[in-house]
Amino acid sequence: MNDELRRQKLRAGFDRSAPDYERTRPVCPPRLFDDLVDVAGLGPGDRVVEIGCGTGQATVPLAERGLAVTAVELGPELAALARVRLAGFPAADVVTSSFEDWRPPPTDPPLDAVVAVNSLHWVDPALRYAKPHQLLRPGACMAVAACVRAQPADAEAFWTQVQEDYRAVGYEGGPPPAPEHVAPLHFAPDAELYFEEVASLRYPFEVRYTAGDYVANLATQSGTHALGEARGADFLARVERRLDSLGRPPLTVSFVALLTVGRRLP
Repeated sequence: MNDELRRQKLRAGFDRSAPDYERTRPVCPPRLFDDLVDVAGLGPGDRVVEIGCGTGQATVPLAERGLAVTAVELGPELAALARVRLAGFPAADVVTSSFEDWRPPPTDPPLDAVVAVNSLHWVDPALRYAKPHQLLRPGACMAVAACVRAQPADAEAFWTQVQEDYRAVGYEGGPPPAPEHVAPLHFAPDAELYFEEVASLRYPFEVRYTAGDYVANLATQSGTHALGEARGADFLARVERRLDSLGRPPLTVSFVALLTVGRRLP
């Protein structure tokens, strides 16, 4: 499978487990959204498009800060849950579409910001920066955020032991780095034609999971989907057995949220 087909297949997979996605996916810390609004110079009523909103994990904090958000989501089940969460925000709207196919109404003015949280890597590389640049007014900002797994030196023994289960099924990648080794996120070189990077910030945080919710979270991840149905089921069963052997303890998961903001070039 070539890279484009793989990207298309994996980005559509999140819709299969929308309720688990909503319940278990980490949400970036509030300070990240405060800084996003501040650095981008946004105020109440400013018009923002969010790329790939999922079930609204970032859309709700943006709407709470008074922004008029149009959230574009490929998965119909994810979009439906996002609409429920945003029902109390009349200025927020959820559109079921890929970002590549979405078009704003022709009478709408240019946007004040484009935001992508844990989603930009799923967009066609040719449009990741070119289309936001096209949609934004002069001087407006594009903000990209992500939640990256980390593993501190004093993490519970489970996190070292579970690597055996990852290796057993051929899961891509290695153990997470220590939080202090998670580097800031920067725009890719192909963004330089469209945006001047003005901020790159880090936000370490932790999420406490029950054993069951952690396995449910694993089932929503693209790395698990990439294993295929049989190997993915084997992987989740291995993690379940390991947690059972430990008495199914609650788990502390470390993350570093990353925020990068770029200002639109002329």
